[in-house]
Amino acid sequence: MLYDMFQAANDALLPTRFAAVAAASALRPIGSLNPAYLGPRSAAAALDVFGRSVTTHRRPAFGIDAIEIGNRQVAVTEDVIQRTGFGSLLHFRKDSAVVQPKLLLVAPMSGHFATLLRGTVRTLLSDHDVYITDWHNARDVPLSAGRFALDDYIGHVIAFLETLGAGAHVMAVCQPTVAVLAAVSVMAAQNNPAQPRSMTLMAGPIDTRVNPTSVNRLAHEHSYEWFEKNVITTVPLRYAGAGRKVYPGFLQLTAFVTMNFGRHASAQIRQFGNLIRGDTDKAAMHDAFYDEYLAVMDLPGEFYLETIKRIFQDFDLPRGALTYCGEPVNPGAIRRTALMTVEGELDDICAVGQTTAALDLCSALRPSMKFNYLQTGVGHYGTFNGKRWVQGIYPRVRAFIQASA
Repeated sequence: MLYDMFQAANDALLPTRFAAVAAASALRPIGSLNPAYLGPRSAAAALDVFGRSVTTHRRPAFGIDAIEIGNRQVAVTEDVIQRTGFGSLLHFRKDSAVVQPKLLLVAPMSGHFATLLRGTVRTLLSDHDVYITDWHNARDVPLSAGRFALDDYIGHVIAFLETLGAGAHVMAVCQPTVAVLAAVSVMAAQNNPAQPRSMTLMAGPIDTRVNPTSVNRLAHEHSYEWFEKNVITTVPLRYAGAGRKVYPGFLQLTAFVTMNFGRHASAQIRQFGNLIRGDTDKAAMHDAFYDEYLAVMDLPGEFYLETIKRIFQDFDLPRGALTYCGEPVNPGAIRRTALMTVEGELDDICAVGQTTAALDLCSALRPSMKFNYLQTGVGHYGTFNGKRWVQGIYPRVRAFIQASA
């Protein structure tokens, strides 16, 4: 019922939003005729901001057609190497004979598409042969594809690393740090030849008992049953995944916006000013960010509930209680995979100390194979995107991977 109500409201507003964008386009030239008269420009700006503020379930394109390597532009092509019902292994193949370290970038399954890591991928491509987990929108996955829970996520990471083969590296951003650490632990215990040479865990909830954030507190203020009753809903009949239980992306987006409502409201006000002034560059940057931010994907209900229970309520991994296919997960089995943790000083989603907990869990690793980097002045998003990621974090990650090759 919740999903049906949201979709009905969203559908009802679409014609109005389309009309608003069209009206803004018509008013903009009129406003340019007399710059001193703000009426048409103000109306156009308000209509444009309203018209573009719409939630979609369409996966945006990565849009990375070329990358600069040295002084040469190299063409980039996206190839799907492996596909399951719930995710694809996507390779950014470069038209270059230069051999670079293979790197699996594990994207979060947390309400946004993997394209949210577009900036991360673009930066990594200069020095690495990049693959990414391109998770599918659960509302488009038919019931015949079966369930997708935490074990399935871990299994996908293992399978994708096996596809890359020996000598690869893995990086996880935010939520999948737990699954990636578990996957590498399982591979180490089984002496899997595809164990990665290095593992970079960025801003993830390895141990959410450390410096709890509002996200962590929310998980403890409500029971498992509360989440199951109040945030899990059923995909409507009009979609391929009809009947599947999901945690809808629009609920996750609402939670993200609510956490930083002032920041998002200020951004819309700034955009209004950008449009009135005709600052097209800043307006385009705003639109690009929110086109991505408002594109949401649904999560399989069982995966979301297990994540709440096992990671945020019971702390299975740091307590040594996490299992994979019924067998214990032991990070202490990792001996051949170097580990780097990255955190942001101002992260209000995964606070300082939550990710570095992985260093102690990997007790068998030599000290020379364990590293941590804390980036000052950045929040959660800034640990993997933006100027501080490019100039501060990435050079250290690159050096770590190169040293582990």
